[in-house]
Amino acid sequence: MSTAQERTLAQYHGLMRVNASAHLLRVAREVGLIAALRSGQQTAEQLADSLQWAHHSAALLIDGLISIGIIEQYGEDYALSRAGHLLCQYDDDLGDAAWQKLASVVRGDDQRSEHDDAERFAYVAATQWSHTSSAMQAAEILDIGEGGQYSGLKILDLGCGSAVWSCAIAHRDPESSVTAADTPAALEAAQSTADSIELTDRFTTIPGDPLTVELPADEFDLVLVAQRISCLDGKAGQKLLAKATRAAKPGGRVVVIDVFRGPTKPNLTECIEALRLDLGTRGGRLRSLEEAQADMQDAELQRIQFTFLAASDINMGMAVGTKLELSD
Repeated sequence: MSTAQERTLAQYHGLMRVNASAHLLRVAREVGLIAALRSGQQTAEQLADSLQWAHHSAALLIDGLISIGIIEQYGEDYALSRAGHLLCQYDDDLGDAAWQKLASVVRGDDQRSEHDDAERFAYVAATQWSHTSSAMQAAEILDIGEGGQYSGLKILDLGCGSAVWSCAIAHRDPESSVTAADTPAALEAAQSTADSIELTDRFTTIPGDPLTVELPADEFDLVLVAQRISCLDGKAGQKLLAKATRAAKPGGRVVVIDVFRGPTKPNLTECIEALRLDLGTRGGRLRSLEEAQADMQDAELQRIQFTFLAASDINMGMAVGTKLELSD
């Protein structure tokens, strides 16, 4: 058998395993196994008594779920893995509510104008903690604190979500402070993030829609816009970026952290993120690096630099631009 044939067969079997794994998760949810283990670990006998299932087939299902890391076994007890608990907490339906709309969207039957952006923003806020490693890497790249070039910054987190990105920066530099601007629901999560890492005394909030909230002009050393612009259409994204620039001090930096189109053929992760935006927002989309640079230039930012964050699992990148000095 040729190498090409081997690759084709490997791809075929891989696709079948992906599909089978998805069915394992859905069946576990449908028969009540996931719900049963959310309350705590149980033995096979306890599960059989509560779920009234066929022992042999149920054992095979559990073996499959163990193999994909959703269930763990400790002696005679079975328990949800950490990944399993995360699915229950943030993607209880495995994203089916969104993905089931894909066929309608592709056929043009689904009107994006009817999508609720607030749901997407809430999901981003709820899951932003999963990008903590990327946030720490971003703070390091920005050279803030720990002997870096910048310290004692006044930071604005515009459209903060749960403020994981700005709090990572402030945690790295004990002299920096954060002002977070977003809806009241998001600010509640953001305050919780700040309190959890002892930033309470350096953390203030401004409630309001990030696109319309009143902000002081020329006030902040660094304005952060994280995981927001990709959720907006072109016009709204440019408006938010212009608002961020106005809030920055002359010579201050505007930092956009988001998912971006890569320079090469898109991988599955990039395609999934693009589809999620298509399914869950009125006008959101992945920007290319060229589009991101053009938008920052239109906002009158200069010395624009871009880097992908290696710690990110979803093509997260960071674009940094500097606001013109008054003398420029």
